[in-house]
Amino acid sequence: MTIIDQLESIIGQYQAGYLVLVDPDRIKLKEIPRFAQIAQSAGVDGILLGGSFLTNDLSTIAETLKKSTDLPIILFPGSAMQVTPHADAILFMSLLSGRNANYLIGEQVKAAPMIQRVGLETISTGYILIDGGQQTAVSFISNTTPIPNDKAEIAWAHALAGQYLGMKLIYLEAGSGAKTPVPDQIINSVKKQVTVPIIVGGGIRSPEVARKKVVAGAQFVVTGNVIEQDPSLMKAFADAIHS
Repeated sequence: MTIIDQLESIIGQYQAGYLVLVDPDRIKLKEIPRFAQIAQSAGVDGILLGGSFLTNDLSTIAETLKKSTDLPIILFPGSAMQVTPHADAILFMSLLSGRNANYLIGEQVKAAPMIQRVGLETISTGYILIDGGQQTAVSFISNTTPIPNDKAEIAWAHALAGQYLGMKLIYLEAGSGAKTPVPDQIINSVKKQVTVPIIVGGGIRSPEVARKKVVAGAQFVVTGNVIEQDPSLMKAFADAIHS
């Protein structure tokens, strides 16, 4: 079964799934086995690996994760540099909300030969950045302006364009450490317009907020910073998202 098939089966089973984001620059190698074991026992559905900036050895971290859990390891790349064979799939993302050609297609062209060479499953993903109340690493590095968080019509038009371009997932992102998550109104408006699964991440700090995103229409919820601070929260998040 492909990873995209696994993700779709999770939606069929629970209505929504829970993905945990691991930033290679924010986790220590010695912590990975315990982190992965907690994630698996908590009911996490998959691990995203990547970030906007990369200083650590992504390949070693991915390999250690792969050895520590049966959960799917999905690359969440910030650039063409973040490709490794020690993963199950890669979100092949285009930053649809920006107008920086490098993140619309440039990094993807550079990454494509490497992805082909290592044999990674690609999951085409429309990545849409929503204003989370402050400048985040992704907006700074990509030099793009997020969609205003009160402009639902702009968000869903971008998502629909991504679906028409053949993308299999739409990722609504407020950014790592965002003050506020993607508003429910935007999630709901996108859900009404597209038929592909919607991932929502950034600024989600409690299981209660995560559940609200599911009710609004999110089919996968991603947490990162809050879990780095307290991995034991993964069980509560998983229960809230799956309920």
